[in-house]
Amino acid sequence: MSHSLTDSVSPSLRFTKMQGLGNDFVVFDGVRQRVELRPEAIRAISDRHFGVGCDQILLVETATSPDCDFRYRIFNADGTEVAQCGNGARCFAVFVRRAGLTDKEPITVETLAGRLILHHQDNGEVTVNMGIPQLTPAEVPFCSKEEAPEYLLPIGDDTLRIAAVGMGNPHAVLRVSSVTDAPVATLGPRIETYPDFPQRCNVGFMEVRDRGHIQLRVWERGAGETLACGSNACAAVVAGIRWDELDHAVTVTLPGGTLQIEWAGLGQPVLMTGPAQVVFDGVWPLSD
Repeated sequence: MSHSLTDSVSPSLRFTKMQGLGNDFVVFDGVRQRVELRPEAIRAISDRHFGVGCDQILLVETATSPDCDFRYRIFNADGTEVAQCGNGARCFAVFVRRAGLTDKEPITVETLAGRLILHHQDNGEVTVNMGIPQLTPAEVPFCSKEEAPEYLLPIGDDTLRIAAVGMGNPHAVLRVSSVTDAPVATLGPRIETYPDFPQRCNVGFMEVRDRGHIQLRVWERGAGETLACGSNACAAVVAGIRWDELDHAVTVTLPGGTLQIEWAGLGQPVLMTGPAQVVFDGVWPLSD
């Protein structure tokens, strides 16, 4: 069976497997090799039994905008291209520096959701300026006539109270009394595909421990539950601050580890800081 990614005569493509809090990625350098990702190839690479295995594939490309250093593209394991991934952005920053593609600080990258600014910290972690959160329903996008900190979502016999937040990708956030007992696997896909989210959404199940600490599990569109989701961590903190349940600097504990999220308030960008690590380098054959 062919897993062709490109029409190049090269017999294989070099990649790097990376992870940020257990949210794992296959990263391709599209600057120094030709990479054309097709949905069937993305699904093959992402498969954890027959492929490399990952939540998402990241592609580094030459920037099309003169004020950016690179173009950053993200593909879910199901083959769909999406606009944003916070954990992936940190891995992107580590990848381009390790690969010798740049030594700039900070690094500015263009995405389908706009520009991201990536800062390397002295301790090896990366801070990502995730931009200003989108709260207007049309920008999320979410189907509602008016913008509000909280919306009612009837599902089955229950009515859920959620926040709808755009971080370059759409998010639903709901409070739970315990992330351990949260029905992520059953409720997550129902909210992801709810008609009021026309582009589907990532779903965050948030337990507030105190004003500076939350625990979070995330059901990601096109990937299922993952060990971490940086953009949903940002969305959850934005929601919690708007509900007056959180301070402006919050530790977010996810199954894969911990992120630090800061948001000064309306009109201000969200800052996310956390680790990114290389797992191994490899080669993907273009055909069997």
